[in-house]
Amino acid sequence: MNKPPTGEDLLTFFKSLDEFTPSLPDSLTAHYLAQAGLHTSDPRIIRLVSLAAQKFVTEVAADALVHSTMRGHPSTGGSKKSRDKRNYLTVEDLQPALADMGVNIKKPAYYM
Repeated sequence: MNKPPTGEDLLTFFKSLDEFTPSLPDSLTAHYLAQAGLHTSDPRIIRLVSLAAQKFVTEVAADALVHSTMRGHPSTGGSKKSRDKRNYLTVEDLQPALADMGVNIKKPAYYM
């Protein structure tokens, strides 16, 4: 069983955020935080939000891949002789993955 983090654990984690380089640039995260009304000069807060966003996107992509393989989605659009094993992210795979996270999306009626 996991024990709850202590104050020392949280302090160590917060200090490690100084050295962490997230996938999302700090300027992008700071921009969206400012649009949401949170103005901060502490880079650790910005990196903490970036880390949470990175975790969310990673989990959604992993869940979408699971949904894609469960429904037997072909990994390629070409002939069966192709050895290309790339997977493509589709809206049909994203819908259930995002629904598991509480985000509902709808596919547009048509594409232009």
